Amino acid sequence: MLKAYLHPNTIEAGCDEAGRGCLAGDVYAAAVILPPDFENELLNDSKKLTEAKRYQLREIIEREALSWAVGIVTAEEIDKINILRASILAMHRAVDKLNIRPQHLLIDGNKFTPYPNIPHTTVVKGDATYMNIAAASILAKTYRDDYMLAIAKEYPQYDWESNKGYPTEKHRAAIREFGTTPHHRMSYNLLGEEPKQLSFDFTFNEE
Repeated sequence: MLKAYLHPNTIEAGCDEAGRGCLAGDVYAAAVILPPDFENELLNDSKKLTEAKRYQLREIIEREALSWAVGIVTAEEIDKINILRASILAMHRAVDKLNIRPQHLLIDGNKFTPYPNIPHTTVVKGDATYMNIAAASILAKTYRDDYMLAIAKEYPQYDWESNKGYPTEKHRAAIREFGTTPHHRMSYNLLGEEPKQLSFDFTFNEE
């Protein structure tokens, strides 16, 4: 079972995001404050769980968490500020919406912009270490999946119901055939092309 918290006797919120590597769609993040005595042997990094298990755990997390919230940054915003900043902004937006103010934030990964007046700790692979980060990863992933399924009905040719916006061959083939949508991240390498190599001419003309 994962660790319950980093600091005892502290209101600690775990934060994680979903959708950083996608070619299309918003990036989602969640913040979750669990009770200090929370236990669940199934709880783990969302990437290690089946879809059915993620949704099963989402119900448990939402029912038993002291507070939880989801933050969203749009594809248009991602193009303006870059995906790292957008992922951090989504976490900030999730923390903004918590109805209990945390005393400490546990962040999945190794980069974070400090949230005003709340200390934080970054944890590489935190979603496989701490329950509150794992819970956040599950909420971020499932709410983002719900959103991708909804916009897939509007643009069925991109196979978003299966790839959730990630760069599969079918997704990129659809971009080549049909072009982009308002949901695509135009700052990304959408077609997966190799960057052009610059060639330099090092020959000298002798006078």
